[in-house]
Amino acid sequence: QVQLVESGGGLVQAGGSLRLSCATSGRTYTMGWFRQAPGKEREYVGTVSRSGEFTDYADSVKGRFTISRDDAKNTVNLQMNSLKPEDTAVYYCALRTTTFGSKSARDYNYWGQGIQVTVSS
Repeated sequence: QVQLVESGGGLVQAGGSLRLSCATSGRTYTMGWFRQAPGKEREYVGTVSRSGEFTDYADSVKGRFTISRDDAKNTVNLQMNSLKPEDTAVYYCALRTTTFGSKSARDYNYWGQGIQVTVSS
């Protein structure tokens, strides 16, 4: 059974940075990050391919967020810079056992429990 565990969330002021990590068990897969703010649907943040060669980001975070993976440590990281209050949400890492490129939460097979990120103005 695949397990995903997020860490690194918390409270930060606008303009600050946070780094989320997702510890995975098992093999290397396509990994994604999503977020969900109160009263809103789960939103795509970005994804990284199995090799780490390819990444994709939502327009709302492009240029501010970076996804990377360290397969030696079985972790996927989300570096978040220039944070804004509208980035406040519960962030989830997710694993997709097939091809890179999906932005739909329905296409991801396993999910972490989520971690809170709060950006104060």
